[in-house]
Amino acid sequence: MESELARRGHNIPVYWGNRNWEPYIWEVVREAYEDGHRTLLAVPTSAYSGYSSCRQYREDFADALEYAQIPEDMRVDKLREFFDHPGFVVPFIEGLAAAYTQMRERGFAAEEIEVLFTTHSIPNRANELSGPPELGGGLYLRQHEAVRDAIRSAVEEQVGAHLSWQMVFQSRSGPPHIPWLEPDINDVIETLPGRGRRAVVVVPIGFVSDHMEVLWDLDNEARATAQQCGLAFARVSTPEEHPAFVAGLADLVEERLEGRPRAQRAHLSEVGPWFDLCPAHSCRNPHLPELRAIGGFIGEGVDA
Repeated sequence: MESELARRGHNIPVYWGNRNWEPYIWEVVREAYEDGHRTLLAVPTSAYSGYSSCRQYREDFADALEYAQIPEDMRVDKLREFFDHPGFVVPFIEGLAAAYTQMRERGFAAEEIEVLFTTHSIPNRANELSGPPELGGGLYLRQHEAVRDAIRSAVEEQVGAHLSWQMVFQSRSGPPHIPWLEPDINDVIETLPGRGRRAVVVVPIGFVSDHMEVLWDLDNEARATAQQCGLAFARVSTPEEHPAFVAGLADLVEERLEGRPRAQRAHLSEVGPWFDLCPAHSCRNPHLPELRAIGGFIGEGVDA
């Protein structure tokens, strides 16, 4: 991002902070303040609406300013969710087209290949509360479905074939009696041989990088399930350092700096482009009271 921003003529330093590991957000906020900065543009490494993927970051920013004892002249503006920005979606399109083509070259017929679009499962109630209430909730799932459809339609046009596909979920945790989004990817893989499938291509649309829930849950567990079922297995890469993704993040910074009108912002679905500022009471945690959250200008309908 530093190189891409510099290439575009922006002298903007990039800091890196984590919610659950060093360097922590509060440490980085403090470092930026001591370096003389008073406004931070926060780029969360999560593309979708939801408590842990959106609002919790804003709570983290508020906690960081308080914990680091930052004066009130420091502000943190969170960039919008980028689920359907071309920079996030194009790497998946390229990856799926390549993986599907390779399966065909290995001799698998189109009707023998199943494409599984996977993301992190969350409790059903958390999905219902994702996004602002006035938009009906359920935006975590709706945004993933929009990304899935954008990838699928683009790849079908490129390869000239209809894809057999399903939306699946992974990495669930917590008490088994609490309903989470289903079906689980491993359960679905086990059904594929009975439907005449001989190969499976997994597209991890819920993730921006190849971290543990991709490398273990997919490259180990899902792959092992496929092998036990006699299926060929391929997993599409996450965006990671793909040039389109890096450029897309720089686009998000520029559109915020410029105040670019919503109609001119890049998006690949009717669900987006998403708001700069989270509306009040959006992406709530059903088990916690609404905590102090920052991440945007104070204004009508904005919880800042």
